[in-house]
Amino acid sequence: MAANNNAPEEHFEAADFDGDADDEQMVFTNSGRKRLFSKELRCMMFGFGDDKNPYTETVDLLEDLVIEYIAETTHRAMEIGRTGRVQVEDIIFLVRKDQRKYARVKDLLTMNEELKKARKAFDEIKYVGNEGKAK
Repeated sequence: MAANNNAPEEHFEAADFDGDADDEQMVFTNSGRKRLFSKELRCMMFGFGDDKNPYTETVDLLEDLVIEYIAETTHRAMEIGRTGRVQVEDIIFLVRKDQRKYARVKDLLTMNEELKKARKAFDEIKYVGNEGKAK
């Protein structure tokens, strides 16, 4: 495949691999486009057997693929249910034939519900504890 020699050359800033996961990541290309998932993709690549510091070009290509997949899935989901809105049921409908994706979506939704319940129970315990101290 021949390279496009007319395209402007982009240099990417590498995200800090060992940084805090809570830090908001703002990595920009020279063209001003944000790199949203660089840190996470580097960690995933390492977890799947790549080098601890993979090539920036590889991470950028993978991120482009991820963003393209998310955009396509979102557009397809917007066409299914209520036009212009994406709902959980629409995503489930789209992945229903891919057993791995379907199982993962179900697991994530179940975990999300369990976390909501645990947070609610924790907040109730915290509230009752503070109420008892106030008396």
